[in-house]
Amino acid sequence: MTASGSMLCKNTEFKWGERTYVMGIINVSPDSFSGDGITNFESIITLAKTMISDGADILDVGGESTRPGYTPVTVDEEIKRVIPVIEQLAPLVTVPISVDSTKYEVVSLALEAGANIINDQWGLKTEPRIAELAAKKGVPIVLMNNLRDRESLNTDVMVEITTALKQSIELAERSGVPLKNIIIDPGIGFIKSWKEDLTVINRLNELSVLGRPILFGPSRKSFIKMVLNLPADERVEGTAAAVAIGISKGADIIRVHDVKQMVRVARMSDAIMRNNA
Repeated sequence: MTASGSMLCKNTEFKWGERTYVMGIINVSPDSFSGDGITNFESIITLAKTMISDGADILDVGGESTRPGYTPVTVDEEIKRVIPVIEQLAPLVTVPISVDSTKYEVVSLALEAGANIINDQWGLKTEPRIAELAAKKGVPIVLMNNLRDRESLNTDVMVEITTALKQSIELAERSGVPLKNIIIDPGIGFIKSWKEDLTVINRLNELSVLGRPILFGPSRKSFIKMVLNLPADERVEGTAAAVAIGISKGADIIRVHDVKQMVRVARMSDAIMRNNA
C-alpha cells in the first residue's frame, strides 16, 4: 500500500503520488551541523523568499540543533529563536510553514504565530501532547523515527523503524489526529550507524506498508561524509544522489538545504519515475 489522496495545508493542496514536494530548511540555531544556522531576521526573510522562488513547497523553521553531541536548549531559548521568525514569515509567504520542534510550548506558540505543520523529531515519544495540538488546530504532523536511544545495533533497522512509526501513528490517532494529516519520516542521520542510513535509503519503499506520505531528509547528512569524506558545505552531489534514489523508493517530500539544486533533481526524478514531465 502506498500513500494516496491529498492534504490541504494553507494555500497548498498536496496530491500524494503526483510529484515530489520540497521542504526548505531554515535553521535559526547558531550551532547547526551544516553551518547554515542564521539568526539575523533580514537574512532569514531573504533566504525564505529565495527558497520559495527556487521552488520550495514548505519552509521548515527550527531553533535547536540535533547534530550528534548537540547541547539541548531551554524552552525559553528556543521560543526566543523560533517564534519571532515565524511571526515575521507567516504574513509574507504563501507556502506552509513547518515548526521543527519537540517541545509542547514551542509548538503551541508557533501554531499561534502562523505555523501550519508540526515536525516532531521524536514522533510523539517524548511529548505525546503535541498530537493534541495537531488535532485541535487541524494541522498536519510529521512523525519522525529517532533511534538515538536504541540499545542494540544487532537488529533489522527497517523493522525497528516501521514498528516505531506505526506506534507513533497510533499515538497520533488516539489523540484525534486524522490519518490524512499524518506524514512519516524514517529519520536519516538519527541512526547510530551510517551504513544503516544507506540501508534505509535503499529500502525506503518498505515504509509504504504504513500507507502514509514519506518525508525524506538526507540533506548534507553524515553518511555522505563517511562515503565521500567531504565537509557539510560540499555534500550537494551526495545529497542529490540520495534524493534521486529516495524518490525512486517512494519519497513524497524531500527536506533539503540546497533548494534550487534539489528541486531540479526532484523534477528530473519525477519525470523518470512518475512520468511527470
